[in-house]
Amino acid sequence: MTTNRTAPRTGSRTIVGLHRWLGLGAAAIWLVQALTGILLAFHFEAEDALLTTRHTPTNLASIERRIDDIAAAGGDAKVHWIWTTAGLRDRYIIFFAAADGGDRKAYIDGAGTILRDRKADDYSFLALTREIHLTLVAGPTGHWILAAAGLLLVTNLVFGLVAAWPRRGGWRGAVVPRGRTASRAGLYSWHRAIGLWAALPAIVIAGTGALMLFEEQLRTAVGAAEVSLPANPAAGRPVGFAAAARAAVAAIPGSRFVGTTLPSREDASYYVWLRAPGELYRGGYGGSLVVVNANNGDIRGAWPATDADAASAFVGSLYPLHTGEGIGLAGRILALAIGVWLVVMIILGLLLWWRKKPRGRARRSTS
Repeated sequence: MTTNRTAPRTGSRTIVGLHRWLGLGAAAIWLVQALTGILLAFHFEAEDALLTTRHTPTNLASIERRIDDIAAAGGDAKVHWIWTTAGLRDRYIIFFAAADGGDRKAYIDGAGTILRDRKADDYSFLALTREIHLTLVAGPTGHWILAAAGLLLVTNLVFGLVAAWPRRGGWRGAVVPRGRTASRAGLYSWHRAIGLWAALPAIVIAGTGALMLFEEQLRTAVGAAEVSLPANPAAGRPVGFAAAARAAVAAIPGSRFVGTTLPSREDASYYVWLRAPGELYRGGYGGSLVVVNANNGDIRGAWPATDADAASAFVGSLYPLHTGEGIGLAGRILALAIGVWLVVMIILGLLLWWRKKPRGRARRSTS
């Protein structure tokens, strides 16, 4: 968003100009993304803690009884899936249709005790923040706006890094801010220095976030086909959730249950997701899949994330890299810090543009 008063290197003026005008055009969306990203860095844990901080170990049989109770409510009642909250340990969400057909989410502890039951579209503050971060609460339209803005942000970060890259021997002076922000030269020095501190991790986080919004198209482009098995029609009463979850975990030793879809009459299969040893996920979610035959409890197939082909591994890496989960707690703290960094960079860039604008007008008025 800036130009260097000491004359940029030959060929960089165009890049500097593009950096400035691209930044101005999308600054509002980037600011929304950065602020919501900061709030979301640890929002799963925060939402769980607001319900209760009491820890109850997972008891699959107790959770199965809760699932059966919900499904037995009559009318249109049906359980669709159960998934970890990705927050505090041994917390889950059951997504189901109530007797009246309305979609609901029940938040439960490891023993199946309901901690909160609400309509699926009844957002808490943090859930609404997440929806803004993902779609601007505008459905597919917002999704595509954010995808385009994300790619633009990556482009602008690259342009900014190229424009700010110091000459040989000039790194020390470039990464140490000089002067006060009251002057335009000082403001530029701060903008450049802070930008150089974290531009590379910011490009990774912004880039993976943008690519996540193109996941279906990306899968097709790189040939990362999703697991697809023939339908498995129901043949009598299905194997219960607890037995299916245990079978899936046993299929990938050392793994931890993450979530599963429930079988239907058309396809009596549990698609069970796990977090397996050695995979990139370090926190709540997981990238390994086991499909369990609900007719007899047999394993229809197992796909550990660590055995994925390069294309599937690339697509599967986007979320843990974007959230920092791929390197654990330190990575998540880094992702939060990058959100703060981006807010600071946007504000400094806008201040630089604003301070340049009157000077330009003054020069034109005296010409």
